[in-house]
Amino acid sequence: MAFGLSRQEAVIYVELIKLGDSTGYEISKVTGISRSNVYSSLSELVNKGACYVKQEEALKYTAVQPEGFLDNTIEDLKKKKTEILKKIPSRIESSEGYITIKGFRNIRNKIFTMLEKVEKRLYVMASGNILKEYDEKLKLLVNEKKKVVIISDTYELKGAVIYKTQVNENQIRFITDSAYVLTGGISGTDEDNCLYSGQSHLVDIMKESLKNKITLIEQKGE
Repeated sequence: MAFGLSRQEAVIYVELIKLGDSTGYEISKVTGISRSNVYSSLSELVNKGACYVKQEEALKYTAVQPEGFLDNTIEDLKKKKTEILKKIPSRIESSEGYITIKGFRNIRNKIFTMLEKVEKRLYVMASGNILKEYDEKLKLLVNEKKKVVIISDTYELKGAVIYKTQVNENQIRFITDSAYVLTGGISGTDEDNCLYSGQSHLVDIMKESLKNKITLIEQKGE
């Protein structure tokens, strides 16, 4: 369903994978879905690239294997993304004000966006359990010769400056290019809350806090 199929289409697609070449009648019999709805869904599955029609004595359908269907859908979305970005109006991101980002998924997406926009440097404080999800993006920044400074308990990244210490399991702090900050807590729920801002006063406070943390770590020899 995350790849564009309705619930009914997804059910029929899965049954088609299990059954192999099948008629609409056969699928209807197995799923309990009316034939009219089955044929309607099969038509949509063909349009969405999830199955093919086989012209035999009886009209049969065969499923495109899941990996192929998913890969093709991703490629189609990439093309649509390129077309949309060419046509959509650009937005100037304001550096003023504060934005509350609620929900794990929205916070996660914001972190990925921030990492993609890093130009020179990134400062992060978070647990290893949180950072492992962004491992590929962080490696890419290091490979691009951008400065990456990480305060964490268990996380390791060759090429980054790592400061090992105990950190709050759910707390995060990301500062990009000394211009934007994201801070708050994430636990993987819709109740997660973070504050995002490009307001220079807050960024400076967060930077100073991390510098003090690093100084303490160095003094303790952690």
